[in-house]
Amino acid sequence: MSHYFENDSNVKSEERIFAANICGANLNFYSDNGVFNKSGIDYGSRLLIEEFIKNYKDGKVLDVGCGIGVIGVSLSRLLHADVDMVDVNLRALGLANKNIKLNTLTSEMNVFESDCYSNVSKTYDYIITNPPIRAGKKVVYRILLESYNHLNENGELWFVIRKDQGAPSAKRDVAEVFKNCEVVNKDKGFFILMAKKVSL
Repeated sequence: MSHYFENDSNVKSEERIFAANICGANLNFYSDNGVFNKSGIDYGSRLLIEEFIKNYKDGKVLDVGCGIGVIGVSLSRLLHADVDMVDVNLRALGLANKNIKLNTLTSEMNVFESDCYSNVSKTYDYIITNPPIRAGKKVVYRILLESYNHLNENGELWFVIRKDQGAPSAKRDVAEVFKNCEVVNKDKGFFILMAKKVSL
């Protein structure tokens, strides 16, 4: 079985476009088989975007495990933020680039292949992710815990995880690295969590 967090050129392509209204902005996204989000914006990503927008101040954003770019494109449109987006799925990255053009975004955006942070050389003010739970705990925790090394001082990690997929333990384990991690919101089983990098 093929997964959106892998590269599988054998997955039949059936490219499509879906529309979404996010915080009052009308956006359109190219999507396809074998990518995330395949047919629409999932509730967790939507909730994460909405909460992040309420709390964003200023700075450079990294969207890890970006899929077709729903989170990064939305933040660029709504916040005019400079956003980098990374994923391991080459089909998804191609669609993310198309979605930047489709939505005529004007802020600086870079899309590149990276296995978690393997090709990330810069540091950011914000790292945001809807981590690929089906990739397994090892991958999810790499994304969450290694984010600390790629954040500027006072930078923030934002992520969404369902309660039944390990949100309480993820909160505890992220707090061990960051020395803090708060639940910003929770709805329909989804937890929006934020950890801030502060030197003690």
